[in-house]
Amino acid sequence: MKRLLISIVLVTLLVGCAGLSVGKPTPTPMVEQPWWETAIFYEIFVRSFYDTNGDGIGDFNGITEKLDYLQELGVNAIWLMPIHPSPSYHGYDVINYFNVNPQYGTMDDFKKLLDAVHQRGMYLIIDLVINHTSSKNPWFVDSNSSPEAAYRNWYIWSVNDPGYSGPLGYPWHPGNSGYYYGVFSEAMPDLNYNNPEVSAEMMKIVDFWLSNVGVDGFRVDAVKYLIEEGQKQENTASSHAWLEKFYTGYKAIDPNGYTVGEVWGAGAFAAKTYQNELDEIFSFELAGGFVNSAQGESNTAMNSAVQFTLKDLPDGPLATFLTNHDQNRVMSVMAGNVDKAKVAAGLMFTSPGTVFIYYGEEIGMEGVKPDEDIRRPMQWNDTENAGFTTGTPWREVGENYAQANVAVETGDTDSLLNYYKTFIALRNQYSTLKTGGLELVSTGNTGVYAALRNDASGIFMVVVNLTKSSISDYALGLQGSAIPDATYNLHALYGAEAEGQLTVKEHSFTGYKPLSELSPYTVYLYSLEP
Repeated sequence: MKRLLISIVLVTLLVGCAGLSVGKPTPTPMVEQPWWETAIFYEIFVRSFYDTNGDGIGDFNGITEKLDYLQELGVNAIWLMPIHPSPSYHGYDVINYFNVNPQYGTMDDFKKLLDAVHQRGMYLIIDLVINHTSSKNPWFVDSNSSPEAAYRNWYIWSVNDPGYSGPLGYPWHPGNSGYYYGVFSEAMPDLNYNNPEVSAEMMKIVDFWLSNVGVDGFRVDAVKYLIEEGQKQENTASSHAWLEKFYTGYKAIDPNGYTVGEVWGAGAFAAKTYQNELDEIFSFELAGGFVNSAQGESNTAMNSAVQFTLKDLPDGPLATFLTNHDQNRVMSVMAGNVDKAKVAAGLMFTSPGTVFIYYGEEIGMEGVKPDEDIRRPMQWNDTENAGFTTGTPWREVGENYAQANVAVETGDTDSLLNYYKTFIALRNQYSTLKTGGLELVSTGNTGVYAALRNDASGIFMVVVNLTKSSISDYALGLQGSAIPDATYNLHALYGAEAEGQLTVKEHSFTGYKPLSELSPYTVYLYSLEP
């Protein structure tokens, strides 16, 4: 009955280029604090995580087997990269949105994984690739068959080559009769959201996965390319109008359903334009701050990213990360320097935003493009194929697997893995580190980053020596702070105990040094207690 109601509403309301809405009787009210605001996500490429049947390809059952590991790490939410049938290894060109990739298992296998996740109080979202399909998708096969085809208007066609380029190369590709638009490649033709039928079908897909299958939401791929307006092909008004209706639609299906959007390169200014269209947007600006300040041993990138974020989007919503499946891995960016990788992680975990960890980041997996090499098999131990498979892996494991793997690092108290566990535990214990406000603190030294995190639950100070040398020439200061006037004791949650109290007068302080000397590559985290 519910599906019939949704279908009737879709037919009635899906009119015009952005005619997208879904009705559902008596929706469950949204919880006071959305679950994703306190979540820590773990991004998984299913093909590379863990193989249980020896075919060299990771599978749903492999993730189910490794849920203990994820819980011990401290994450409570999972993002699966594309799981739909696809002709490619990566899956971002979908053939069938209503099924799963048979290389990863069956729909029953996926549902068992989902049930196991939910039984542990965890959440699971999947990639939703809505900008384009595979050229082998039956919709496009039909669309490409004839100008009179039933699905012709589901894609963007031109009788003649329009002759203009796109943001990612030349987007017009010859078809059997005319030219079709595919901003990413000829194998990925863009859907035509000026056609209400396409919008209606996409909402049926959303309803299927939220209602029938039971996932907790979606990572929405390539959001900024959704609807073109002639030669304006990114972040168009039409895209925003469509996404506003999309937001209303999926919230009507499940008020607690979550979406996080990929707007490549987005900072807070861009993310702000997507409010009330998606729950969160990935902050590439903050990600760049974490990585570049750690790599360059200077607070310049971090301070700039934070300042712009506070100016343009002081209250969120943002999702943060270090690197993802489209970027060189953070350990390779750091040239194998574990200390720098720790600093980058420490900056991320002590900053606002919903954290996303790319699988293997926590053990220091390396990888530089091509994309296949930044998506190599997970390194579980130092045995053959890094413990990923008993067969031949779809891609060779990383060269550093003997040293950088879960088994070795679990037993090393100073390992990157245990560093991640420590900071994830701190973030889970102190909600202020997730959702509290942030104030930048001046340090008088570009090698030192400092900030205050505060809300009704507590006040915390972060001080980071970004450099390979000890630093004594620094002094912390802040004018017009949000924290109350008081003399505070600093209790160390990570790093050495502070040597003196902090006095705040007229909401300001200057010349404060919690330690006479800051150790190299060290994050200090203090709880301020009046």
